[in-house]
Amino acid sequence: MKNGDYVPPRQSALGQFFDSMFLLALVFAALFAPLYLGLASGGKTELEVADKTTWSGLGQNAVMQAGWEKLGYTPETAAPLIISRFDYSFDQLALGVTALVVIGYFVLVVAFSKTEYREVIAERFGRRDR
Repeated sequence: MKNGDYVPPRQSALGQFFDSMFLLALVFAALFAPLYLGLASGGKTELEVADKTTWSGLGQNAVMQAGWEKLGYTPETAAPLIISRFDYSFDQLALGVTALVVIGYFVLVVAFSKTEYREVIAERFGRRDR
């Protein structure tokens, strides 16, 4: 085989469609798995306030109060929004396992890519003995 005779392998349209759908399913699975397994906290906490019926009880100054009122809120209707906070805590062990999985995946991808790259070069240009 000469250097200009290389013809890359072809994939059918059905094969491309299957590969695309399979990758899409993997992405959805990777995004939703933590929710289904209960690993994503997404929890909220509520601040303790002295009085939920007044702006000062909610810790709002005059400028904040004016902003809430421009949006059509009263102290009672704004209270759930003001006192609700997301819980950003996380498990360090889960973070470590996630980091190991991601790093392992990239090491695997680089290893396979290196092998396939060498095979393509050898197929295209022939093997060279040193």
